[in-house]
Amino acid sequence: MRWNYTPVHADSVADLARNLGTTPVVAELLLRNNHGEAGLAARFLQPALATLGDPFLLTNLSAAVDRLLRALRQGERVVVLGDYDVDGVCSTAILVSLLRRLGLNPRYVVPRRAEEGYGLTRPSIDRALEGGRPDLFIALDCGTNSNDEVAYLRQLGVDVIIVDHHRSKEPPVFDALLINPHVHPVENDDAWRYLCTVGLVFKLAHGLLKRLRAENNPAALAVVLKDYLDLVAMGTIADLVPLTGENRVFARHGLRVMSETQRPGLQALMGVSGLKREQGLVPSDISFRIGPRINASGRLADAALSVDLLLSEDWQFCDKAARQLDDLNRERQDIERLITERAERYVEENFRDASGLVLFDEDWHPGVVGIVAGRVSRKYNRPTIVLGNEGELAKGSGRGITGFNLVDILAACAGCLESWGGHPMAVGVSLKKTRLDEFRLQFDGVIQRSRDQHAAEPGVELSGWLDATQLTEQLMAELELLHPFGMGNPEPIFGVRGVRLKNRPDVFKEVHFRFAAEDDKGRRISGVAWKMADRLPPVGQPLELAIQLNWNHYNGRKILQIELLDWRLAGGQNSA
Repeated sequence: MRWNYTPVHADSVADLARNLGTTPVVAELLLRNNHGEAGLAARFLQPALATLGDPFLLTNLSAAVDRLLRALRQGERVVVLGDYDVDGVCSTAILVSLLRRLGLNPRYVVPRRAEEGYGLTRPSIDRALEGGRPDLFIALDCGTNSNDEVAYLRQLGVDVIIVDHHRSKEPPVFDALLINPHVHPVENDDAWRYLCTVGLVFKLAHGLLKRLRAENNPAALAVVLKDYLDLVAMGTIADLVPLTGENRVFARHGLRVMSETQRPGLQALMGVSGLKREQGLVPSDISFRIGPRINASGRLADAALSVDLLLSEDWQFCDKAARQLDDLNRERQDIERLITERAERYVEENFRDASGLVLFDEDWHPGVVGIVAGRVSRKYNRPTIVLGNEGELAKGSGRGITGFNLVDILAACAGCLESWGGHPMAVGVSLKKTRLDEFRLQFDGVIQRSRDQHAAEPGVELSGWLDATQLTEQLMAELELLHPFGMGNPEPIFGVRGVRLKNRPDVFKEVHFRFAAEDDKGRRISGVAWKMADRLPPVGQPLELAIQLNWNHYNGRKILQIELLDWRLAGGQNSA
């Protein structure tokens, strides 16, 4: 594995550290992530809620608020349709909860993935209309590319609001109010351009409450908007949008709100996920524990269960629903494990030299291939599409890697696709099975033409070099200024010198190992390595480690722990 490190100018590091009153380690990380201007860096370290922009700066938000006010004042019938992933589920829960508190009782619908497909489809609309034709239809986290479906609703005399963050394949031509900064960018909108739908819904809620509070509306005055930040953080982190600008504000404050949440459903969900709120929450708790359980309902059953859970005040129901989601997640994990094993065999046997991977099997479930695509893309460091069987179609998901924009790649392959869309790092795709070979060749060719000479070679990007004596609790306190880590603000990976193992590592579960290292002063440093038991570092020899730092909570104690990503003997050639 290559260790890549690009030094940052030492004078720039020293100047920024002095201006901010931080350590050189923090200053280097800020510079590396393009926060080198002192004022910008200071705002990044202290992302205050007061820095959130005026919601009415978003195109069509004011008009959408006007339409919601009319619905409130006239007691209109409203239907909310939200996507079945975490972003869509949390967006639906926020808007439905707020409208209920303001006096409306909207119906809500979540598309049934297996029967109705993704997003704003005719089958999902028809089911939403079974309870009667509404006056206002609100689509969340879908709809940007749904010209025909919006036209259908408008023909029925239904007004439509769409809040979405997906890229448009062509300019929308429908008669609807669309809130989507990618479709309607405005000058100086960098802070909110990359909000996912839950962030945009929070903006819509903020605008609605501002208007009502200006009228001294008692219901609006009683709402504490900050209390919705737990759901905003969940959707933002799970949807892999950059944790910069307002997304960073939402994630930082939302994680704190989430650790103190009073929602019975969220408390029950954290309970079955094994989370201890008193230890604080980090993005990986959402990405790997809470998010997959919410997603499992949409992939294998009905995601309305997750919305029901987040909205309910019934503790007994919430406990039962959380356990159902946990069971569905275990089923999903078993299915994904088998698919991942077969997908990796396909790569080894057929596609070892491919620049981009397109994998398909008739037996794969289209609803669970997204995480498989993520695992395969990380293992082989290549953009990956994994497809399952859906009648005449091959349907599934893709995951990207740094340096490649999947939206742009699929745009170049659009001629052989039935449908596609998503974000630069995560997409959904469907195509006729007869065109699989054609798509595979196009996908691989586009990536081959755009990659640089090292793009397909797995490697680790070092954020900085440390001496082992610097691995202290004080360093962890400094790094916490940069939390939360995620897309656009990656968790730092450090190269560490001056380390030796005193004893042989302890292998557990046959594939992982724990170890105790020592620095040059004889101070003990505990560590763990996941799925590296086939590469045990030698005892007693000077080593260089590629690591991440975290806390290990055990028996009520918080202990500094290093997570080993790679190792080599000291003096190895460092690749810049």
